Amino acid sequence: MIDWRAPWLAHYKATALEFSGSDVAEALNAATGSPVLFVSQSNLPDGQAYEQFISDTQTVPTRDNLHDFFNGLCWLTFPQTKTKLNQLQAAQLALDGVQQTRGPVRDALTLFDENAAFLLASQPLWDALIARDWQRLFVELRPMWKDAQLVLFGHALLEKLVNPRKPITAHVYQAQPAIDSIAELDAWIAADITADKLASKPFAPLPVLGVPGWWAENEKLSFYEDILVFRPKA
Repeated sequence: MIDWRAPWLAHYKATALEFSGSDVAEALNAATGSPVLFVSQSNLPDGQAYEQFISDTQTVPTRDNLHDFFNGLCWLTFPQTKTKLNQLQAAQLALDGVQQTRGPVRDALTLFDENAAFLLASQPLWDALIARDWQRLFVELRPMWKDAQLVLFGHALLEKLVNPRKPITAHVYQAQPAIDSIAELDAWIAADITADKLASKPFAPLPVLGVPGWWAENEKLSFYEDILVFRPKA
């Protein structure tokens, strides 16, 4: 079901587990490197916030589906970042309690957790992305991508890419380019993110299958002329 050869999963191969669709928590617990224990979704008491339960118990309620499987892989691959996000969520819950709507900070934290990707690239690539200048980003500056990395983090994003489609878009967060390993990136992101910074929505949309080398169709440069996907900046 999961094609581990996909370039967007390259950073997860070291911790990759086969997804069988059953006993996801047990499969994740068999791996090493997680600061939390994975438990059945039934362990989450009715009425208790998911993020608060994780903070209080250091356990993650887990369903037997792809969404929670990828969430677990993210805990294994980015333990410091996932821990920091949970701490920030718990701090917001301590301030405001469980509300009918999440509020801007918790919305931003959830968006980051579900759909973020990290771009490690030279400033010209980032500037072109911010401007949504797709021709510059992917055509004029295409040679620069050999020295750049887009690292996917959001577990909903990873789940969607099990069935790749051109419109799938990440919320991209700028990372320091001079980072040599996923562990170093994890530490850097965890130190860099704050509730206020994420609430300011420091993200840029990027259709991930446009990344050179990630999708055979983007070798035809007309791929980027689809304005329903590669939308100009308003």
